[in-house]
Amino acid sequence: MSSELMSAMSAAASGLRAQTVRIRMSAENLANADSAAATPGGDPYRRKAPVFRAYFDREVGAERVKISGVREDKSPFPEKYDPTHPGADARGYVKMSNVSSLIEMADLREAQRAYEANLNVIESSRAMMLGIVQILKA
Repeated sequence: MSSELMSAMSAAASGLRAQTVRIRMSAENLANADSAAATPGGDPYRRKAPVFRAYFDREVGAERVKISGVREDKSPFPEKYDPTHPGADARGYVKMSNVSSLIEMADLREAQRAYEANLNVIESSRAMMLGIVQILKA
């Protein structure tokens, strides 16, 4: 029974690490949501998202997840009319970041829920292991 609990804890721990990266990346995106191109024709900050890959860890006998890379969002940059901005093109438009604060907040909330779920698995597994130890002591 304890090997199954250890496998569950290992899988949840990898989930915690993955969600931590996801939360950091969303925070970086939000921090740069209002960025604009610095030079005419230049590009502003482009939204980034982690790419996850599931794999089976034979050592612990559990399915785990890891970050296999970072994907840049290829959606077009919105333009804002501001002829006084140093990054404005000949028409007076500045490229703005393609980060949507609404989408990032939803992603952050989802990542937070997934993080909490993985943490609950670890806490429950730990409680069960302590219960087993108490039974064995008796």
